[in-house]
Amino acid sequence: MSQYSLSAYGQMIADRQRTDAYLAALRQSIRPGCTVLEIGAGIGFFAFMALRLGAGTVYAIEQDRSIEVARQIARANNVEGIHFIEDVSTRVDLPCRADVVFSDLRGVLPLCQQHIPSIADARRRLLASGGTLVPQCDTIWASPVEATELYARTADPWGESLCELDMSAARSLLLNGWRKARVDPAQLLAEPSQWAQIDYTTVEEPDVRGLLQWTVARAGAAHGICAWFDTILVPGIGFSNAPSQPEAIYGSAFFPFSEPLAVDAGDVISVDLRADLVGDDYVW
Repeated sequence: MSQYSLSAYGQMIADRQRTDAYLAALRQSIRPGCTVLEIGAGIGFFAFMALRLGAGTVYAIEQDRSIEVARQIARANNVEGIHFIEDVSTRVDLPCRADVVFSDLRGVLPLCQQHIPSIADARRRLLASGGTLVPQCDTIWASPVEATELYARTADPWGESLCELDMSAARSLLLNGWRKARVDPAQLLAEPSQWAQIDYTTVEEPDVRGLLQWTVARAGAAHGICAWFDTILVPGIGFSNAPSQPEAIYGSAFFPFSEPLAVDAGDVISVDLRADLVGDDYVW
């Protein structure tokens, strides 16, 4: 099942930071007459752009019914040369390998559903020797944050009994998960640390675990950690959804602590963060 609605696809296309970077990467990667494969094509925007940039044949794979919208757009624009395939890429065989394999299967973070297994499979089976993967590398960063309002929206509704009903079980579950959020750079309590780097040209293992450690820069209350990613689509072209950058469609991930933590400048915070792919999604 797709994680996106038709409206969400429109919002992603309208995110100029993302769209312009991907178009620049395609422009750099596509050669006249080449074969392009897009995994997770949605309504086909980048598949159409790949054809416009000179690709000879484009395979657009999408697992849900949004691909029917792509077919309708193709008919409305008299576009030929794109093969729309409603399936998951790991079940698809192509008549020839692609010169460019293109995807944006992330959610808020690159560790999302079957993203990494899908790319690893495509690299082995569907990419031509010497072909180009887009993106090539994602780096995940994190920092402790002071986020009073964000934390309150997560925790406060469950902190007191409602109609004499103890709702603390819900509070515990919510504080043991994560949510999409946006924080300001001033809310960071320490310099960001790198948690993981995913090199799509070599990655095989979908699980990630790493120890994060920060020296607190100022006194405050640490409500959790915020995580985001930088991407290299192709050499010299990429973007970031870091708090210091313009807000992107992806947002950032907020992992709340079970309770706010009072900290002083010079304190050291260590977090062992682990993400395991279980079935079709990650357990953090």
